Amino acid sequence: MTNDYAQAKDLEWKCLKCDQHLVVGKVIMEYLDNQFTAKLAKCPGCGMVLISEELAMGKMAEVEQLIEDK
Repeated sequence: MTNDYAQAKDLEWKCLKCDQHLVVGKVIMEYLDNQFTAKLAKCPGCGMVLISEELAMGKMAEVEQLIEDK
Protein backbone atom coordinates (compact mmCIF):
# COMPACT_ATOMS: atom_id res chain seq x y z
CA MET A 1 0.00 0.00 0.00
CA THR A 2 1.33 3.42 -0.94
CA ASN A 3 0.05 6.47 0.89
CA ASP A 4 -0.06 9.80 -0.94
CA TYR A 5 1.22 12.60 1.29
CA ALA A 6 2.24 15.09 -1.41
CA GLN A 7 0.36 18.38 -1.39
CA ALA A 8 -0.08 20.83 -4.27
CA LYS A 9 1.96 23.47 -2.42
CA ASP A 10 4.91 21.03 -2.19
CA LEU A 11 5.15 21.00 -5.99
CA GLU A 12 5.83 24.76 -6.04
CA TRP A 13 9.31 24.08 -4.64
CA LYS A 14 12.41 23.71 -6.80
CA CYS A 15 15.48 21.63 -6.03
CA LEU A 16 18.39 23.94 -5.26
CA LYS A 17 20.92 21.48 -6.67
CA CYS A 18 19.11 20.57 -9.93
CA ASP A 19 16.92 23.67 -10.43
CA GLN A 20 13.94 21.44 -11.28
CA HIS A 21 10.41 21.59 -9.91
CA LEU A 22 9.52 18.76 -7.56
CA VAL A 23 7.21 15.98 -8.74
CA VAL A 24 5.15 13.37 -6.90
CA GLY A 25 6.94 10.05 -6.76
CA LYS A 26 7.19 6.82 -4.83
CA VAL A 27 9.63 7.00 -1.91
CA ILE A 28 10.80 4.18 0.34
CA MET A 29 11.44 5.31 3.91
CA GLU A 30 13.02 3.31 6.71
CA TYR A 31 12.79 3.65 10.48
CA LEU A 32 14.19 1.11 12.96
CA ASP A 33 14.44 -1.63 10.30
CA ASN A 34 10.83 -1.05 9.13
CA GLN A 35 10.24 0.10 5.55
CA PHE A 36 7.33 2.23 4.35
CA THR A 37 6.33 3.35 0.89
CA ALA A 38 4.73 6.74 0.32
CA LYS A 39 4.15 9.19 -2.49
CA LEU A 40 5.97 12.42 -1.69
CA ALA A 41 7.30 15.45 -3.52
CA LYS A 42 10.80 14.75 -4.80
CA CYS A 43 13.31 16.05 -7.31
CA PRO A 44 13.15 14.19 -10.63
CA GLY A 45 16.89 14.80 -11.06
CA CYS A 46 18.64 13.83 -7.85
CA GLY A 47 15.74 12.22 -5.96
CA MET A 48 15.94 14.53 -2.91
CA VAL A 49 12.64 14.32 -1.01
CA LEU A 50 10.66 17.17 0.56
CA ILE A 51 9.07 16.26 3.89
CA SER A 52 6.98 19.13 5.19
CA GLU A 53 7.10 20.10 8.85
CA GLU A 54 3.40 19.24 9.04
CA LEU A 55 4.02 15.68 7.85
CA ALA A 56 7.16 15.21 9.99
CA MET A 57 5.50 16.44 13.18
CA GLY A 58 2.18 14.74 12.47
CA LYS A 59 1.85 11.39 10.73
CA MET A 60 5.55 10.49 10.74
CA ALA A 61 5.92 11.20 14.45
CA GLU A 62 2.81 9.09 15.10
CA VAL A 63 4.21 6.13 13.13
CA GLU A 64 7.59 6.42 14.86
CA GLN A 65 5.90 6.29 18.26
CA LEU A 66 3.86 3.20 17.27
CA ILE A 67 7.03 1.41 16.14
CA GLU A 68 8.94 2.35 19.28
CA ASP A 69 6.06 1.13 21.47
CA LYS A 70 6.22 -2.37 19.95
